[in-house]
Amino acid sequence: MKAYYDDEVDALYFQFGSEKPEGVLEIDDGFNLDLTSDNKIVGLEILKASEKIDLKTILTYSLEIEKELTI
Repeated sequence: MKAYYDDEVDALYFQFGSEKPEGVLEIDDGFNLDLTSDNKIVGLEILKASEKIDLKTILTYSLEIEKELTI
């Protein structure tokens, strides 16, 4: 998953894969799902994002690994 924020239009976008969306479904005012032709969700757009969520918590991340990695 990738997250993008456009501060010029205050829109936050979550991309869930590399498939190209073929349609949009508005699930609520300012919340849009990008869908493939077979209705697979490939993205979520949140308009006026700074009014709806704390962007600092979304645009930072932590990674918890329960298994030791060998590199």
